[in-house]
Amino acid sequence: MQKNILYFSISFTITFLLMLKTGCQTDKRIIPGAERTDSYLSMISGRKVAVAANQTSMIGSVHLVDSLVASGINVVRIFSPEHGFRGNVDDGALVGDEIDLKTGIQIRSLYQESTKPEKADLEDIDIVIFDIQDVGVRFYTFISTLHYIMETCAENNKGMIVLDRPNPNGFYIDGPVLEPEYRSFVGMHEVPLVYGLTIGEYAMMINGEGWLSGGLKCNLTVIPCENYDHLSKYDLPIKPSPNLPTMNGIYLYPSLALFEGTVLSMGRGTDFPFEVFGHPDLTGCNFTFIPESKPGADTNPVLKGQICNGVDLRYLRDLGHERPARLDLQWLMFAYAHFPDTGKFFSNYFEKLAGNSVLRKQVIMGLAEDEIRESWQEDLAKFQVIREKYLLYKDF
Repeated sequence: MQKNILYFSISFTITFLLMLKTGCQTDKRIIPGAERTDSYLSMISGRKVAVAANQTSMIGSVHLVDSLVASGINVVRIFSPEHGFRGNVDDGALVGDEIDLKTGIQIRSLYQESTKPEKADLEDIDIVIFDIQDVGVRFYTFISTLHYIMETCAENNKGMIVLDRPNPNGFYIDGPVLEPEYRSFVGMHEVPLVYGLTIGEYAMMINGEGWLSGGLKCNLTVIPCENYDHLSKYDLPIKPSPNLPTMNGIYLYPSLALFEGTVLSMGRGTDFPFEVFGHPDLTGCNFTFIPESKPGADTNPVLKGQICNGVDLRYLRDLGHERPARLDLQWLMFAYAHFPDTGKFFSNYFEKLAGNSVLRKQVIMGLAEDEIRESWQEDLAKFQVIREKYLLYKDF
């Protein structure tokens, strides 16, 4: 009898400790802010609404815009980011204004010559809802679109609601912090390459740190996710952009997108973008691929039609969620070391992606990855202090 009691006590203690370690909500579905309609419908009922959205703005199987219209909400305008409202426009391709065929609502593109809404775009609007899936990387342009919508709202005294969504790369921070002289649409704020915030937390940081023009503050409301924290590993139900169709590609994106600032391909124009990299002249490889035209993802990819020698990282799919919480520079360093004409390896775009002029020099000098990473730590520590002020969820 005593032995049974002892066994039960030990078993209960182990179970309890495991629950503490993993969290008691691990079996609960993560609920994005958009699905929490009871939390925001009353805020927009009877008001003229603009919605910043794309193909990821879903409530289950129903698009947010369709859900709002069905609920009797007066949706006057849609703002669309890079890739367009339906998410089927090539990376980097300008997107024109149009009319949504299903609802007849005007779509105003924020990825053309102007990336910021104009005053006229909000004159007949009372409030803006923002619901776009982010992937947690500084040069992913949806946070720049977020910034400009917040800024126009602040300038014109319009309210804004951000419906928060989990960040699939929200379980770590890493990489160089942007230096102000390299600010662009692919890096507007002094944050690390991987910043570990949801888009709702990021909006709060933009507001709280006075990053809007003139230090303006947006009248901002964030509808948080339920059952999410920064230890959560979240599989996106819809690809966030045409060239990120897999979770492996999304996890690799922070590291492999740096190749956008080189002459190499990272698999655009294949069925596995951001899961491979290569070039016809790359040595030391036993894998080849050929980029081809893929309208809606990349009509004219880098090195189109050329046989690229490279590295296949699809084997990392087997890791699932068990990923190292870090940016990985080994592939960039390998590619540079195995490229015959290193003077032509980098393009001028690399500094915008890296956010500084140092990383290119460190790779050229042949510094070890640990040395390069050490150079980020002081800035990362400073950013962590800022980041903590805006956390809505349990941190890692």
